[in-house]
Amino acid sequence: MANVGDVMTSNPIVAQVPGSRQEVLKIMVQHNLTGLPVVRRTDGSLAGMITRQDIFEHSDEDQAAMIMQRDHLSISPKDSVEDAAKLLVEGGIRHLPVVEDNRLVGILTPTDLLCIVEKRGIDSPVESVIRSPCVPIFMETPLAVAAVILKVSKSTALPVLDEQGRLTGIITDRDIFNKSYIEGAAVISEMGMAEDEDQWSWEGLRNVMKLWYEVSKIELPGMPIKEIMVKDPITVFKKTAISDAARVMRKNDFGQLPVRDNKDCLLAMIYDHDIISVLIKEQ
Repeated sequence: MANVGDVMTSNPIVAQVPGSRQEVLKIMVQHNLTGLPVVRRTDGSLAGMITRQDIFEHSDEDQAAMIMQRDHLSISPKDSVEDAAKLLVEGGIRHLPVVEDNRLVGILTPTDLLCIVEKRGIDSPVESVIRSPCVPIFMETPLAVAAVILKVSKSTALPVLDEQGRLTGIITDRDIFNKSYIEGAAVISEMGMAEDEDQWSWEGLRNVMKLWYEVSKIELPGMPIKEIMVKDPITVFKKTAISDAARVMRKNDFGQLPVRDNKDCLLAMIYDHDIISVLIKEQ
């Protein structure tokens, strides 16, 4: 039986308190992260967790200590992967700090548990674990409207339909805030991160692009989402085995997959949280 210590990422990149929002953003951009544990500068003990969403929700706050989640869930490296799945799924979180003797030793995400699901050869169909909402969107929808739909639906991805209601693409918030119409250097400058510009990667910048747009109150271009969506996305059939879907997600680094029915039409979206929920049922 696998334990958390077998699948976690050891020695994770961290933020520190006292510290600033700018320091946290810099780390996120440089290492292409959407969240990281926060430790105390004094003794390195876990102080909390800070995610991209926390920064979005406290965009006027500069101190990391005021932005982070202080009572964030954590787990021991000796705990089972089933226990970890339960905390991630039921807590609705994507980052689980791993702590031993009050010291941060690792970080666990749903992606780490996809390997476990894949290896166990679970034949049950994906339709049996679909639990997340599916919010389709029309391909001619303007970017600004898509951004609002993502926000109010609390979805991370929207399947895109054509005039006949057929699945033609998929779009995420990272796609909406796209480099095709904004210079990364402008984001760096406006957010006060202008030094060491050669260290920024575009993939990392995409993680904070949404924050820049919301803080700067800049209007999104009027182009339709069909111009930037991922076309002809990889899908799974509703009867696809859960372990097979886990393998597709892991190999392609996907957090979600559209699910199709017997008529090859969009049925639902399945997320990594849905997939790893099968581990809870195995307990």
